[in-house]
Amino acid sequence: MLLDLTIICTLGFIAAMVDAIAGGGGLISLPALLMVGVPPHLALGTNKFAASLASLNSSITFARSGKVHFPLVKWQITFTLIGALLGAWAVLRVSSDFLNKAVLFLILLVGIYTLVHNNLGMENKFKGLSRSKILLGCLFAVILGFYDGFFGPGTGSFLIFSFIALFGFDFVAASANSKVLNFTSNIASLMMFAWNGKIVYSYGIPMAIFMIFGSYVGTRLAIHRGAALVKPVFVIMSLLVATKLMFQYF
Repeated sequence: MLLDLTIICTLGFIAAMVDAIAGGGGLISLPALLMVGVPPHLALGTNKFAASLASLNSSITFARSGKVHFPLVKWQITFTLIGALLGAWAVLRVSSDFLNKAVLFLILLVGIYTLVHNNLGMENKFKGLSRSKILLGCLFAVILGFYDGFFGPGTGSFLIFSFIALFGFDFVAASANSKVLNFTSNIASLMMFAWNGKIVYSYGIPMAIFMIFGSYVGTRLAIHRGAALVKPVFVIMSLLVATKLMFQYF
């Protein structure tokens, strides 16, 4: 039991630190739970519990630093939650095979596009909001919220990329805004797992404590080191998510 807790807490800390910087922490935290013998359906719920608390902490830290653009995000939060609830409802009724193939292609495209465009996200080129931009942001919030509730892998990468491509934020601001929406969409899944008793709290609570510390460290690193740190971590995690999906598919 002590060895198991050491493994999940250590890897949980690392996962939350990486996730706070550029997303993709689930690639580390979920396998940690599976490694110590937690059944897959319980591992998913326990990971969602711990990761949700960590992403809440990241959201608060980013918000306090002034990196979250609330005039935009305040509209997107509701649409993200609606999309996530619809996605969680749909996943029980629709096959995810097609989505698995589509996301593999899209996440590879995002990672490679970011890698070859040297200046992408390195400077904040945000020039304010218009009604059309707010509507577009809400549309993407619904779509990505639905995707996170339905399937999940790569949500953080898609959110960060959308904030950069649509609004001109740099990587740090995009990561900050995406973390708020990612936490929102996580809540829908977390409620579903909790309602169905799929969380192992004896693992989830200590893991969450270490993930909260990890998220704080990652957030501070992102804020102080800037896009020069966030971008390479973003590219690496995007390509690792794609590799994981490719391995599952083939």
